[in-house]
Amino acid sequence: MAKHILIVDDSKTVRNLVAFILKKEGFKVTAAEDGIDGLEKLYSAKQPVDLLISDVNMPRMDGLTFIRTVREQEAYRDLPIIVLSTEGQEQDIQSGLRLGANMYMVKPAQPEKLMRNVKMLLG
Repeated sequence: MAKHILIVDDSKTVRNLVAFILKKEGFKVTAAEDGIDGLEKLYSAKQPVDLLISDVNMPRMDGLTFIRTVREQEAYRDLPIIVLSTEGQEQDIQSGLRLGANMYMVKPAQPEKLMRNVKMLLG
């Protein structure tokens, strides 16, 4: 069964681009438009999510709050998380990693680098 990846980003363009890259490599992809939508899709997924890719700046619930909420739950403590954001300052990166992201990537997403990181985290 294909690994399931949840993309959480308020930009439809980014969601579609990342989904295209991942699907081309054989992954099952679910997309959410913000942290609240992401939590709903994570909790209701018929196939468990194997990895999260989240933006930081989003309406309703930002990516850092989303990551914190996911990490507070025992079932998702070890779920790999990649932050993919335009926020590339050292303090932003450290905040994301401190809250529980496994990796922090700055947009624009380079397909080869994204795939290398996804495959590394999925082992």
